Amino acid sequence: MSTFPEGFIWGAACSSYQSEGAWNEDGKGRSIWDDFTHFTGQGHVTGDENADVSCDSYHRYKEDVALMKQVGIKTFRLSISWPRVLPAGTGAVNAVGLDFYDRFVDELIANGIEPWLTLYHWDLPSALQEKGGWLNRETIDAFAEYAALIGKHFDGRVKYYMPINEPECIVFLGHGNLEHAPGIKLDNEGLLKVYHHLALAQSAAARALRTVSTAPIMVGTALCGRICYPETEDKAGIEAAYEATFKLWPDNWCFTFNAAFDTTAFKKYPDDAPAFIKDFEKTIPPSDWDLMEKFDFMGVNIYNGVPVDRSGKPAGFPAGHPKNPLKWPVSPKSMQYGIEFLYRRYGLPIVITENGQSCNDLVFLDGQVHDPARIDFLHRYLLALKDAMDNGADVRGYLHWSFLDNFEWAKGYDERFGLVYVDYATQKRILKDSAQWYADVIQSNGGTL
Repeated sequence: MSTFPEGFIWGAACSSYQSEGAWNEDGKGRSIWDDFTHFTGQGHVTGDENADVSCDSYHRYKEDVALMKQVGIKTFRLSISWPRVLPAGTGAVNAVGLDFYDRFVDELIANGIEPWLTLYHWDLPSALQEKGGWLNRETIDAFAEYAALIGKHFDGRVKYYMPINEPECIVFLGHGNLEHAPGIKLDNEGLLKVYHHLALAQSAAARALRTVSTAPIMVGTALCGRICYPETEDKAGIEAAYEATFKLWPDNWCFTFNAAFDTTAFKKYPDDAPAFIKDFEKTIPPSDWDLMEKFDFMGVNIYNGVPVDRSGKPAGFPAGHPKNPLKWPVSPKSMQYGIEFLYRRYGLPIVITENGQSCNDLVFLDGQVHDPARIDFLHRYLLALKDAMDNGADVRGYLHWSFLDNFEWAKGYDERFGLVYVDYATQKRILKDSAQWYADVIQSNGGTL
């Protein structure tokens, strides 16, 4: 196959809570995930595990950056821990916490790796949750204050920002089904209120970043959601899959791209949204729509999708269809059609901000970690991504999730997504076979695919 376009971005990602550890060191405040794993989430996280230490990247970031350089990573997406920088969520700055990100960002740059910053990857300061969290409109102002602080501090060093990671998961998993922090269950009206506040918060953060930055920046998203792809790849099948991807069914509306993004992209909810969503829309003052900001690119997190028939109904998978240990189906067509559909709907340049596979990784007798299933998964998905690009989608980059094995939220340490194996007892890192495979892909700009 031909290589990817010149300048295509190859990288990887991790998040603060999942990898840093040092949960109560150097003045860091508590987050809702600290609370969820220690108290309110007991029984929700596998083995009642937590990320108090995790990969200990707070102390081992230089070792991790050296491994990134060895693999040839060109871009690394990290998230800032809001309570590490602002322990109360607003007000007094924890200088020691901010200094950690100074050192991390500078270490990346010194090694030729461009830092991309996510401002919120689910670790809301507990002090703000105690005031209502994302149900409280004041959290929007606190987030804008935080964004302005980070944007001003890293002006000239960081060009790419994503204010909030996966609002769909924040709403659906954190406020809908008790799986994630803060572990509360709201009705549809409450869920819509959280979605609305998240959209306003992303917009407020984008404005703050653009206001304080003197160097050029790009502000994007990091979204996920239901992806449908055609069981039969003809015109009727493709159109049915497109409609099903963006359909807000009354009982299956929450985990969708358009529930999260139509409000900022189009300043409205879809015309065919269920009545309860349109009724909620009527309560939104016009001034709120005026506050919605446009984004420079669309970050997309893609792992799997479902095939649908020509009527848009799930077609199901054949018996024995491959799945990862999380029981997510391996479905590379979701990468091709998901990207084509999202580009068609929103028309923004796209970056794959997460994609990867959990595998049952182990250290073999030769001391290495052999993960052919991950290599095969990535190979298939990257070929599908190239197909979407060849069909006209404007895709600028690909960031593998994740660089390190780390704490996988409600699944604890049972799932390993990393290119780097982490022995959590000793903190020893081992590059997996997939890391070398990915290094070859990067060096060849996709030519080895």
